[in-house]
Amino acid sequence: MSALSAVIVAAGSGTRMGSAISKQYLPLGDKPILAHALEAFQRCEAVRAIVLVVGADDVERGRCLVLEHRIDKCTAVVAGGADRQQSVHAGLRALDRETEWVMVHDGVRPFVTVELIERLWAAVRQCEAAVLAVPVKDTVKLVDSAGWIEATPDRSRLWAIQTPQAFRLDVLLAAHEAALRDGFRGTDDAVLVERIGRRVRIVEGEYTNIKITTPDDLAWGSFWLKGRQKP
Repeated sequence: MSALSAVIVAAGSGTRMGSAISKQYLPLGDKPILAHALEAFQRCEAVRAIVLVVGADDVERGRCLVLEHRIDKCTAVVAGGADRQQSVHAGLRALDRETEWVMVHDGVRPFVTVELIERLWAAVRQCEAAVLAVPVKDTVKLVDSAGWIEATPDRSRLWAIQTPQAFRLDVLLAAHEAALRDGFRGTDDAVLVERIGRRVRIVEGEYTNIKITTPDDLAWGSFWLKGRQKP
């Protein structure tokens, strides 16, 4: 089987959370948000190695978290860059030579499951780039800088993108290097791959695979986790 590794990005400061510590280290149930994400990739048999990317001041903290939660697939904990794109690139450079495929996941998406990872893995092997996403439920408006509606896109064609996102490693590295050379900044890895002319396939995810960004997200996540753990 082709070698699959994961890069877990947890280098953000989480200013929108308004907490004294970075959001990925906040408790969710009985463990930090980041630990939930790491454990899903640890449990997935298809994933052979994990690289954890943390803030420059949190490398030792990340190593301690990996040890405490027995993430023995983690082969490296590395410092990220000034933004998410730089942090992902740092994680890609830390992967070993055996890696042919890579999944990039946000460390603050704690509800990713082994089933979702395996669904994405099955799909990406049929192409070279695939991402989890869910259909948009609400009507979306395109608005100008003054707050006036300019257009209403067809909702049936709109999907909200999630992570993990999966790629052939050589394709994603080429996309990152092109973006670095051109001074381009993207909001996710898929857009970097798109801009070098590669197609990216959508794989349906789950609405519960949320990103913990605000206090409301954390409150919802805690409520949902308690419900899931009930017998």
